[in-house]
Order: sequence, then C-alpha cells, then structure tokens
Amino acid sequence: MKVAKKANKNQPDAGERIQKVLARGGVGSRREIERWIAEGRLKLNGEIVKLGDRLKERDYLQLNERVVHWEKFAVQPTRVLLYHKPTGEVVTRRDPEGRPVVFTQLPTLTTARWISVGRLDINTSGLLLVTNNGELANQLMHPSTEVEREYAVRILGDVSEATLEKLKQGVELEDGKAKFDAIRFFGGEGANKWYHVIVSEGRNRLVRRLWESQEVVVSRLMRVRYGPVVLPERLKACTFYELTEKELDLLFEFAGLERNEPEVIKGKPEPKGHNPRREPRIHSPGRR
Repeated sequence: MKVAKKANKNQPDAGERIQKVLARGGVGSRREIERWIAEGRLKLNGEIVKLGDRLKERDYLQLNERVVHWEKFAVQPTRVLLYHKPTGEVVTRRDPEGRPVVFTQLPTLTTARWISVGRLDINTSGLLLVTNNGELANQLMHPSTEVEREYAVRILGDVSEATLEKLKQGVELEDGKAKFDAIRFFGGEGANKWYHVIVSEGRNRLVRRLWESQEVVVSRLMRVRYGPVVLPERLKACTFYELTEKELDLLFEFAGLERNEPEVIKGKPEPKGHNPRREPRIHSPGRR
C-alpha cells in the first residue's frame, strides 16, 4: 500500500478543515463528520457549517448546539501504545460497577485523550492498541479496512475436523453469518487444547460466539495480533510498549494514511509501565 504524497502546506491563516480536526481528536471519522455537516449539525461562529469550512484561531464551534473545544485537537505528535490487557479490566473510561479500567494504567496526556482501537471484553486479555490520533484509530477500526485480528484460544476437549471446517466456511449467528479466516492448532495436553484463529471484523464477542455456536467451551481467550502489530512475547500484563518513529511510519502506511506531523520530543523520562526493551514485531504493510 503506497503512502499518498504530502500536500502543500496551507498558509498560516488559512486554518484547517473541520472534519480533519475533529477526526484527529476522535470525535468521529471524516466521513461521519462530513455527514453531520450535510445534516446541518455543526455551527461555526453561529453559522451552519458548509463542506470546506476551516477552523482558525479563536473560532467558536458547536456540534448539536454543544460547544466543541477543538483547540485541544491541534496538530500534535501521534503516539501509539501496545497495552497488554489482563482479564478483569474493562475498556472504558469509567465503570459504574467500580471495576478496574485500562485507561488508569496509561500515561496522562496534556492534550487530547487516549482512544482505544477496538475493544476487548472483560474476560479477554492480550493486545490493545491505544492512540491519541482519532483519525488513525477510526481507519484501523472501520469495517471496510477488514483488519485481521488474531487470537490464541484455549478450549475444552477435542474438536473434529468437520467442526473446524464449518467454522471456516461460516455459521449463522444472531447478528448474521460469521467465520474464522484461518484456524491453526497450537498443541495442548489432556482436556485443554490451544488454537490460533483469525477474524477480519470486530463484532462483539465474535470469537467466543463462533466457538460456542458449535458447543465448544472457551476457557481462555487472548488477542495476540491486530493488523501488522503483534503482542511482544515478553510484555507483561498491565504494562505497555510505545511504538517507535519507524514503527509508526509502518502503521500509518498500513492504514493508508499520510503521516505529516512533528516528531515526538525525545529525552523525557519514560512513564511508569513502559517497557523500552520489549520490542514488538510489526510487519511491513501488505505482509501477513
């Protein structure tokens, strides 16, 4: 996948397109925001926004009559963390039941906020990508990209070849047909067997529901890969790894986005939980 050529920089007072600014902040995808503009849901300085309108310093922006503090979405270096989520944590900012949430384990951002690339349910562990770049997150999650997710699954008992073939061909679930793109046996002794499976969509609890549709009990589920990014083998639960500049370039290229931003400032102390020696394996775009 080729990266688009860099566009010419706008004049300093020309501002930046509204959909680009809001997408970067994770408010929505560019396509969604363009639809909101067409529906008249955005106002700029009291006037209905039109496609092509740009944000400039001190502009007053509203979405559905609510003020949007868009200044905090100003151009900033993209950061992507690989977080090893343990079972028992939930992917939300606040939990009414008081359960631990993943975002309390991450470093504090002075502007913007961490956005999770997809979710893992409370009983699923493994790789969770988080970023401060909303456009990158939206691109990696959008159904049209069909990004592969690979899971290590421990099941109870033996599974016939016929059942495995059925899961690869597709079965009907309550929300439509689904399948595993690939299934590989990874060994196991006694009652427990390990498989690696790949899916290309992010429906809720999809991996568990596919196995359960064949009356197979899943006793452990762990995501080990999201697109080109693989969970480092030595990365412990509740810790994270931050992608390097080179790895970020590969991820942007995989997502089909141009990376045109200031570099991350070097030399600051590493935040708690960071594992600088836990090198991830990130594939070049197009590789599996």
